[in-house]
Amino acid sequence: MCTVCGCGASALSPSDASEGALRRERPGHAHDHPHGHHHGHHHGHDHGHDHGHEHQHPIPTAGTRSLGAARLIAVEQDILAENNRLAADNRAAFAELDVLALNLMSAPGSGKTTLLVRTIEDLHARTPIAVIEGDQETSFDADRIRATGAKAVQINTGKGCHLDARMVARALPELAPRRGSVAFIENVGNLVCPAAFDLGEAARVVLLSVTEGDDKPLKYGSMFAAAELLLITKVDLLPYVPFDLERCSSFARRVNPEIEILPVSAVSGEGLRLWYDWIDRRRTASRATMRPAVEAGRG
Repeated sequence: MCTVCGCGASALSPSDASEGALRRERPGHAHDHPHGHHHGHHHGHDHGHDHGHEHQHPIPTAGTRSLGAARLIAVEQDILAENNRLAADNRAAFAELDVLALNLMSAPGSGKTTLLVRTIEDLHARTPIAVIEGDQETSFDADRIRATGAKAVQINTGKGCHLDARMVARALPELAPRRGSVAFIENVGNLVCPAAFDLGEAARVVLLSVTEGDDKPLKYGSMFAAAELLLITKVDLLPYVPFDLERCSSFARRVNPEIEILPVSAVSGEGLRLWYDWIDRRRTASRATMRPAVEAGRG
């Protein structure tokens, strides 16, 4: 989409930026559809604007027609309101199937896919798992998930820097998660924009690797404030990098006093039992919360 964060921004006039026009044009998301097939080829047009970075994207000004501040805020509110409506529909669909949906968010290279692969391998005997993979290009990560035997649906966002509820809604029929399963949504690598978009998940999990630096919770506070769980990944590398676990944890709790924090390593296995226990607790809590709502809806 991303008029809210400004990525993929084109020269929109105020009339172009009406809610209807935004829904029709949705700049920057030429590929917001799920790819069920295996393709890692480059699409025949330019996707040269990289959104693996972690900074706020400026709304275009010089040389473009920009929206007035008041109108821009209204457009952002319209977009988020529509996203939240669709997220509520996704949440109801997950609840109907007794599926625990977890939104995994992080910067690129934090180890989301590696952790998912290890999680699937360790839990597949007792917990069916399905994955929605979000990337700007390629199906590399979805291919890694499929190699474990788990179902994965790829969403390529093109220039977009995050998934939104509409993309997840379009992927759900193909994903077709089994009743009682866990559905992981691996968001696009970005420590800013994904925090603003509800996907219909039961909980948000942010990953931060020890190779990224222990100051990130303060530098990108909105992401850590939005998450229920912080997984500090690649802790097997702690002897080799200048990363202070206590400092990082303190910063995370400064922006989110309720956040749970687990140091883990998908390589050594450290902390994974606590991660799996957390998933089990969330499944129990989600069932207790969702079942009355589902039964009320049927009535």
